Amino acid sequence: MREKLGFFICFLYLWGSCYGRFVVEKSSLHVKSPDSLKGVYESAISNFGVPQYGGRMIGTVVYPKANHKACKIFSEFDISFKSMPGGMPTILLADRGDCFFTLKAWNAQKAGAAAILVADDKVEPLIIMDTPEEENASAEYVQNISIPLALISKTLGDSIKKALSSGEMVNIYLDWRESLPHPDERVEYEFWTNSNDECGPKCDSQMEFVHNFKGVAQILEQKGYTQFTPHYITWYCPEAFILSKQCRLQCINHGRYCAPDPEQDFSRGYDGKDVVVQNLRQVCLFKVANESGRPWLWWDYVTDFAIRCPMKEKKYNKECADRVIKSLGLNLKKIDKCMGDPNADAENPVLKAEQDARIRGDVIILPTLVINNRQYRGELDKGAVLKAICAGFQKTTEPAVCLSADITMNLAVRGNIEVQGRKTLNL
Repeated sequence: MREKLGFFICFLYLWGSCYGRFVVEKSSLHVKSPDSLKGVYESAISNFGVPQYGGRMIGTVVYPKANHKACKIFSEFDISFKSMPGGMPTILLADRGDCFFTLKAWNAQKAGAAAILVADDKVEPLIIMDTPEEENASAEYVQNISIPLALISKTLGDSIKKALSSGEMVNIYLDWRESLPHPDERVEYEFWTNSNDECGPKCDSQMEFVHNFKGVAQILEQKGYTQFTPHYITWYCPEAFILSKQCRLQCINHGRYCAPDPEQDFSRGYDGKDVVVQNLRQVCLFKVANESGRPWLWWDYVTDFAIRCPMKEKKYNKECADRVIKSLGLNLKKIDKCMGDPNADAENPVLKAEQDARIRGDVIILPTLVINNRQYRGELDKGAVLKAICAGFQKTTEPAVCLSADITMNLAVRGNIEVQGRKTLNL
């Protein structure tokens, strides 16, 4: 019984990191030379760095004479990857292992590399390279990685090393031209988020992104260039534990919809069920705002609620939420009716629809941004996300905000991507 309960707690606390299916989006890697390697190969995009959505990068591969795993500063070995004037950018090839993927990318960037390829250390399906766990995620360098990073197979990595050791030049271009499909003049995107504001750096980064992106998101929506939908993840309680303290405190509707305890402590603070109710309120607010022709009010509510109703000030409740809703001129009764009864032993149609959408989209980690049905990879940053959205428009249909100099250079060309599921790793 203890093992089963432990599994359940792990399931709720880690939101699926014990078990789960992750979507791996792959960019195309084209080897242009030597002839023995010429062809198109798969490479998995990382969850950090800056994938050049809508564009490509051409460069020459270098495998360093020392520090093969890129876990140390290259200046200690008197190694630099800065390109000579007029020369091709340098793409560093590094081996997997011994340190976080993020540290490899940071060391490569500081040494002047334009991109980094990490060769897997075993023959296996490609995976997503993720940021370190919470206790290491606050490292300043993680937020400052500005080069793209991709994982390649051990087989390709070994072949590139063999060619380089034979004195051959290996030229590669990384292709993100079809990382996002662009079927029409409107981009549809979804943001899987959470109302919990006490989950550490990831909650802080989500809220910072929402605050910074709100203005451009509302303009794009108001002018009909985008269709935005917010989503929220909930889990169900295993039937054997529905009457347990864990389920009662973390779930509503008789164990059907659950969220982890914000403090991971059942004896203090807010409970998981409080988070589920607030998530439900935000979904219903979006629905009511959308029905009134003003879906962009979701951005105003979420940012205002975070400022006026934080958990740390004990204001994360219905009373504070209602004041914010009234200030936006939305129909409070319609929102309450949409939410239904959280104590009922019955399905909640709104949260059931959210669970179904999560399963269809293979979404299991927060935050997740989905643009034109493709999971976004890269930094959750206003500029980086806007570039990705702009890459989703058909050519000549982009809004004016996409035509600034730093964005248009990423929209000139387009290519291929495939999708496969597997867990994210950070080493």
